[in-house]
This record gives sequence, C-alpha cells and structure tokens, in this order.
Amino acid sequence: MGSLGLKPINTNGQKNSTVVVIEQEQVPASPATRLFHTKNLNCHIIAILGCTTKINPDVIKKGLESTLLNHPRFSSIPVRTQVVDEKKCVRKWKKTKVNVEEHIVCPDLDPNMDSPDEFLEKYTSNQTTIPLDMTKPLWEVHILNIKTSEANAIGILKLHHSIGDGMSIISLILACTRKASDPEALPTLPSSTKIKEKNDVGLLRRFCYYVWFLCMVFWYTIVDVVLFLATILFLKDTETPMKGGVGVEHSLKRLVHTTVSLDDMKIVKNALNLTINDVVMGMAQAGFSRYLNRRYGNKNGKGSSKTNNLPKNIRLRGSIVFNIRPSTGIKALAEMMEKKSKARWGNKIGYVLTRLPISLPDNPLDYIRQAKTIIDRKKLSLESRFSFSAAKLTQDIFGTKVAAKVTRRILSSTTVLISNVVGPQEEITFYGHKLAYVAPTTVGLPYAVTIHFQSYCNKMTISMAVDPQVIPDPYQLCDDLQDSLQMFKEAVTKQDMV
Repeated sequence: MGSLGLKPINTNGQKNSTVVVIEQEQVPASPATRLFHTKNLNCHIIAILGCTTKINPDVIKKGLESTLLNHPRFSSIPVRTQVVDEKKCVRKWKKTKVNVEEHIVCPDLDPNMDSPDEFLEKYTSNQTTIPLDMTKPLWEVHILNIKTSEANAIGILKLHHSIGDGMSIISLILACTRKASDPEALPTLPSSTKIKEKNDVGLLRRFCYYVWFLCMVFWYTIVDVVLFLATILFLKDTETPMKGGVGVEHSLKRLVHTTVSLDDMKIVKNALNLTINDVVMGMAQAGFSRYLNRRYGNKNGKGSSKTNNLPKNIRLRGSIVFNIRPSTGIKALAEMMEKKSKARWGNKIGYVLTRLPISLPDNPLDYIRQAKTIIDRKKLSLESRFSFSAAKLTQDIFGTKVAAKVTRRILSSTTVLISNVVGPQEEITFYGHKLAYVAPTTVGLPYAVTIHFQSYCNKMTISMAVDPQVIPDPYQLCDDLQDSLQMFKEAVTKQDMV
C-alpha cells in the first residue's frame, strides 16, 4: 500500500492529534458487536460511492463533523473492562474526542493516470486486508479524485461491522444525503404495500386460516431448526468451484460490481406477480448455475457452457442476513445527528440458510418459480430469530469465543452470503456531491463469494467481494448474473406474446 501514497488529510497543517478519551459512562456492547470483534468474525463494511463530480475533502470534512460525529458509534472506541469479582473482561463502547482529519484519507493521485478502473480495484482490494486502528473510532473515508468509466470521483466508506448492522449503516449513510432536486429533502425509499384483509370473511374461516398459518409456521420452523443444528454438526455444502476453504475470511478479496436495469427487473416481477426479492434470488440461482456449469466444463475438458456439465445433487446454500428489529428510518437518524437525540441502533441480526438449486432447466422461468417457492416457505419460518437467540444463548453460557466458533462453523458450511437492500428512488447527493452509484459489500466472513444487491434510482448494482484464488474470473460471474436477468425478460416477453 506504500506505493499508493496513503495519508490522512491535514487541512490545518498541524500534526494529527491522538484520540482523547472523555471520562463518562461506558455503553455495553451488544452480543453481535462482541462477536464481530473476535478473530473468526472480524468483519468490515466497505461502501464504494461513485460521484458525478470531483470530491472536495473540506466539504466532506465539514459534513462529517455536523452529522456522523454526532452518532455515538462514530465517536466511540471499543474498550475491554474488568468485571468486579469475576475473572473476565467485558467489551464496551467509550466516548472519545474525534479528530476528523485522522479518518479522511486523500491520496495524491494523477487524475490522468492510465487504467483508473484497474487502480480502483487494486486500491479497494488492498483495503480488505488492512485492519482499522482500534485506538480511534472504527471508520474511515477515502477520497479518490480519479475519473473511472462510471464516475468522476470515488468515495470509499470503510467501517467495522461492530458499529451496526448493514441495514442500519445504509440507512445512516442515506440520512447524510439529500435529494439532488431538493437539497433540503431527505431521499425517498419505496414503501412496501400491504394488502388489506377483507372484513367480509367469516369468523370461522378466519379462525381456520390462523390455525393453519400457525401450524405452518411451527412446522417450517422445526424443519429449519433441525437443518440448522445439522449444519452445526455435520451438514456441509458440496465442494464446488465457488466454495471457499479454510482461512478464506482472512484472504485478500477483489471488490467488483456490475449494474443492471431495475426497470427490467420490474418487468419480470410484474409479469409473474412476484417481488423484486424473488427476482434477485432467481438471478442468483440462474447465475450460479451458469457459472458453475462453465467451470465444471472447463475442468472436465469439455469447455462448452451449452452442454450440461453439472454434477448431480449439488448442495449449495446461501446465508441471507435479516435485521430482526424494526428499521430506525432515515428521518429518525437524520434528526438524531442534527439534534443529538436518541434513536434505535445496534446489531440485532439473524440469518437463514437458503437452498439454491443448481440446474439447467429448459424453461429459464423455473429458476424464479423455484426461488419464490423457497422464499415463501422461509417467510413462514422463525429461523432468523432462532439463529439470533441461539447465538446469544451460546454467548451467555459458553462465552463470546465459543459463540464465534459455532457461528463461523455454520457460515463456512454454506457457500455464499446474499443481501438485498432497497435504495432511494431518485438521484441523491452526499454532502453536495451527486452519486452515480452505490456499491456496498462485506469482508471478513468465511466466504469466497459475498453478493450484495443495492438499488438506486432505476438501477440495481450487484456488488461482490470474491477470493481471487477461488473465483479467478469474477467479471464472468457478473456477466452470468446480468445474462440471467436478460434471459428472464426475454422469457416473459415471449410468454406475453403467446
């Protein structure tokens, strides 16, 4: 990294001061926060923000001072304190005085450099192996004033996952943004529409429905809990070319992304009466199948992606992370930073283990139908709440290290981590800088592939962190995901014409 000329900015020409700890009451860290500070689950979130204009570091600094620094987690450091009369330490958050200049990294770069896209990929990849300084608040902002194929400048927000769950972090970032069309207005997120229940349904019929519903929830939860426990003990995914090995969480990752049309996804969604999440999972299932078929074909010397090269009975599962508490909301977070008021925050997350059937069906829409069936069944399960409660109980009884090892064992038995986050419907600015795209990802988990779907305006960014030793051709995987959506769109168009 020395060749990149990394250094914190210093707008005042003074030496960077050390963090001063303010003596005040310490806040206990949540169970998930303690897990994220273990060696097995030392996770970071890296969000790449493409801007349409050159970034002004001074403007970013002033914006951070008036917003993020008012958030307790962005002005606190994790400390370990000795428990009275017990031979153990407890991790807590302790308020500090923050020097913003220590958190802004602005390397001196040639704006006319050759291959800026390649430089950006190398820069972000190097960040996946550089730990944050634990003696100051666990976040950094990197400013790269280089013109890439998608943006005129790049901002990189790097922070430790112990600060908050992914949904909270994205909401907090959005709370620092404003509509490009109205500098005073917060961005608008799509609202989920709920179908109102008809009141003319008979009492007996409603009673029977609720009994049936509770029975289904109970049954599916029992099934998922059994599979969850089996995963801890012995059940593992097939060793495919996409599965990471021992120590994959510590390896360097390549951060790549591609963009597809959200309007195309809506065409498929509306034609089949689905949700965007159904389309996302169908794309993942189809993309993985196409990619693995090609890899197995090359391995067997066949080299053709048109023939079926897939072994039979591949078990490939994805871990899908859920925020199991109500979202705080952008407005509440914006008011918290502006007025220094209180708002709900934390790392209360659970996850579900979702089967991703790998096959090459004749009808491409079978991918989506399979994905919808699986997702609808998962919606009737309490697996995410069970995973959170199980991790907390294990932590309370056996300690954080044991809970981290059990959690890592579960995650490493699956193949991929998938998340889908809803973004703003209109163009937004980040401290006055209009954004071209947002590409968040997570590193530090035992996966060779993590995929995050992030919507923004009429686009969906597919952001991936991959181990190059396992996935040597990540852009081919991006193409397979893109082609899957195009395949779905063509199929529904033909279906409508029949």
